[in-house]
Amino acid sequence: MTGSPRDTVGHGTHCASTAAGAVVADAEYYGLARGAAKGGAPASRVATYKVCSMGGCSSSALLKAIDDAVSDGVDVISISIGMSSAFASDFLSDPIALGAFHAHQRGVLVVCSGGNDGPNPYTVVNSAPWILTVAASSIDRTFQSSIVLGNGNVVKGVAINFSNQSLSGDRFPLVFGAQAAGRYTPASEASNCYPGSLDVQKVAGKMVVCVGTNSMVSRRVKKLVAEGSGASGLVLIDDTEKDVPLDAGSFAFSQVGADLGAQILDYINSTKNPTAVILPTEDVKLFKPAPMVASFSARGPGGLTESILKPDLMAPGVSILAAAMPSTDKADVPDGKKPSAFAIKSGTSMACPHVAGAAAFVKSAHPGWSPSMIRSALMTTATTRNNLGQPVASNTGAVATGHDMGAGEISPLRALSPGLVFDTTAKDYLNFLCYYGYKAKLVRMVSGDAGFACPRGAPSPDLIATGINYPSISVPRLAAGKAVTVSRTAMNVGPSNATYTATVEAPAGLSLKVLPERLVFSRRWTTAAYEVSFGSAGASKGYAYGAVTWSDGAHSVRTPFAVNVV
Repeated sequence: MTGSPRDTVGHGTHCASTAAGAVVADAEYYGLARGAAKGGAPASRVATYKVCSMGGCSSSALLKAIDDAVSDGVDVISISIGMSSAFASDFLSDPIALGAFHAHQRGVLVVCSGGNDGPNPYTVVNSAPWILTVAASSIDRTFQSSIVLGNGNVVKGVAINFSNQSLSGDRFPLVFGAQAAGRYTPASEASNCYPGSLDVQKVAGKMVVCVGTNSMVSRRVKKLVAEGSGASGLVLIDDTEKDVPLDAGSFAFSQVGADLGAQILDYINSTKNPTAVILPTEDVKLFKPAPMVASFSARGPGGLTESILKPDLMAPGVSILAAAMPSTDKADVPDGKKPSAFAIKSGTSMACPHVAGAAAFVKSAHPGWSPSMIRSALMTTATTRNNLGQPVASNTGAVATGHDMGAGEISPLRALSPGLVFDTTAKDYLNFLCYYGYKAKLVRMVSGDAGFACPRGAPSPDLIATGINYPSISVPRLAAGKAVTVSRTAMNVGPSNATYTATVEAPAGLSLKVLPERLVFSRRWTTAAYEVSFGSAGASKGYAYGAVTWSDGAHSVRTPFAVNVV
C-alpha cells in the first residue's frame, strides 16, 4: 500500500515483536517451535516507522524516521536494514550512519544488522563506530526433515516442510537430477536443478535429488524447479546454508551435506528401483553445539576502516519465531490450515532486534547510562562459549574470531552488572572522523560543534585504533619490530574500592603487555586508564585474535582484539 504505514511483507512486524513483543502463550508455526514467545523487552513501548516500500528504502525516509524517533523520545532504535557490502557508502554519505550519529548525540542507542553477505570477509555493513553492529548466530533448536530410503536407512536432513508423506504411505521413485535431464540439457545443469533443465516425463511423481555445486541457482529456485516439473519432493545435497532451514511449505524438501548426500547417491546406484519419502519436519530441541555463527552472517573486517573491530557482537538470527503478517499465498500455507500469525525467519535482521531488546532491558535498569555505556556492557559481558562449554564456532566448524562474532553472544542478564564500562564520547567520534580523513569544516558542520578542531596528526587511520575509547581493539597493521600501543579508559559502575587485574589471551608469536596490570577504583563512577602494547615476535602474517580481560573476582570485563601482522 503506497503511503500506508501498514506492514505488507511481515519483516517489520517480525523485528518489532522480537525486540519488545508481549508474552504470547502457545505461539507456534503450524505446530513447530511451540511455546511461550516474548520480545527482548516486553514491558517496553514500541514505535515503528515505515521507511521501505516495494521500490526500496529511500535515504530521505530513513533520515526522517530516525529524526522522528529521536523527537518522539525513544531510548533505542533498531534498524534491520542495510546496503549490500558491494555498494557500501562512506560514513557521512550513508543515511543510516548519518542519522545514527545525530541520534547518538541525543543519547539514543542505534542498533543495526551487520548484513547477510557472509561468510566472506569484508562484508559487514552498518559499521560506523557509533552504531552497535550485530552478527547472527544459531540457537539450540533446529528443524529436522528425515529422508527414509527404500532400504530402510534414515538420513536426517534439515528443512521446514509440511508434506503429507509418511512411513505408512506410498514410496516414491528416487532419481538423480542428472539422470532426468531434458533433451540437449547438460547433465551438470540438471544435477543442479537449473530452470528448464529437468524432463517432466522423467521427474513427474518422483523424488528428485539435486546438488548445489553452482551457486547461480538458489535453494528456493531449485525447489520451484522440482515442484514445477511435477516431482513429489526434492533432496538437496549442498553444504551451503545447511545451517539455515529452508521453508518449503507443503512441498516435501530436505537438505543434507556432502557426506550424507554421498550415501543417498550410493543407494541410488546400488539398486534398479530406488525409492524414498521425506517426512514432515520435526522440532529438535536442546540442539548442540549452539550458538554457532550463521553462514550468511556478514564478516569483518569493515570495508571502510579496519581500525574498528566489527561486528560488535552476536545474537540469535537463525530460525527465529516471531509475529508476522499472515500469508495470503496458498503455497505458504499447509493444506487444511489457516494462515499463521507467526513466521520463522533467519537473517541478521532477526539478530538485530534481539540486541535492541537487550539494550532496552539494560536501559530500564540503568536509565542514566549513555548509549556507549550500554553497548560496552553488552559487549564486555558477551560469551564466547557454546552449550558444550567449547569455543563458539563458525558454520565451517572453525573457532569463531572477532571478525565473525565480535565480542561474542549477548548475555543480557550479565550486562546488567558489567563492573566496568568504556564510555566512548562524542569527541571520540569526531576525532574518528578526522583521523579517517574528513576535513574539520565538514566535521563541524555535521556535528553542529562550531568550536571543534581536529586533533594533531589527523588524518591518520592508524590513530583510530590507538585513541578511540572503544570496548574492543583492532590494529590494522603491526609490522615486525614495531610496537603499537593502544590506550583505553575504563569507568567503574560496580562497587567502590574495587581492584581489577588483567589477564591476556593471545596467540603464539604475538607479544602483549598491559600497563598497569591492576586498576584500582576507590569509588563508583571513577575512571582509570591503561595501555595495551602489541608486538610481533614471530607471529604468522594475517589477523591474530585474542582478548584482555579485567576481573575483580565478581566481574569479568572482556575486550577482544584483532591485530593484523604484516
